[in-house]
Amino acid sequence: MNFRAQILTLYPEMFPGPLGVSLAGRALAEGKWSCDPIHIRDFATDKHRTVDDTPAGGGAGMVLRADILGLAIDQALETGPDLPVIAMTPRGAPITQARVRELAAGPGATLLCGRFEGFDERIFEARPVEQISMGDIILSGGEMGALMLLDACIRLLPGVMGAASSGDEESFESGLLEYPHYTRPVEWEGRTIPEVLRSGDHAKIAAWRKQRAEDDTRLRRPDLWERHIGVRDQPPSGAQREKQD
Repeated sequence: MNFRAQILTLYPEMFPGPLGVSLAGRALAEGKWSCDPIHIRDFATDKHRTVDDTPAGGGAGMVLRADILGLAIDQALETGPDLPVIAMTPRGAPITQARVRELAAGPGATLLCGRFEGFDERIFEARPVEQISMGDIILSGGEMGALMLLDACIRLLPGVMGAASSGDEESFESGLLEYPHYTRPVEWEGRTIPEVLRSGDHAKIAAWRKQRAEDDTRLRRPDLWERHIGVRDQPPSGAQREKQD
């Protein structure tokens, strides 16, 4: 069973886009995943194929209509009933590597790409749609976020990365940023690869990498560090129960 991506979008020509090259492109050609863009305008009911309208209460921009989105999502649920429906929106929960791994281990996903001012909120009340944000930034539309999410998932599919362990020590997998990397030449513009990495002592190298991952996370991402030490210091559930008793 391959990973199936359905993308509800106003710009189906954007897919697979950059996912048609490199690792994802090779995986697509090998049938490890499939890309099925669905044009939201195909569900419009007027001759102008209108999908949006002005915001209730006034304001700038246009809002994607719930009735059109509902028809599009219903179609996607018919063709992919086992696929979670995910809306790309800055109002969503921040994506995590843990959620990416969950998605990559599943049958795929239907991604709903917003445009303009976003979605009529009623679509989230009426349909089973998970809202996900790719970060505290605003894009022109959800398509770029969808490409990012798909890339994150596809690279974790079996056989896509060269070695099964390639992603094990990457940033966020252990709750930390990844340690820094170096390669030849040994010296460049007066800067030398750290001696410990040239020592051949695997225990010292592992300790150095662990320390750098912790130091860099603490300095650059204090939010991740706080979560990491919270999980690390949490007692086992049995010990916690004994303490409460």
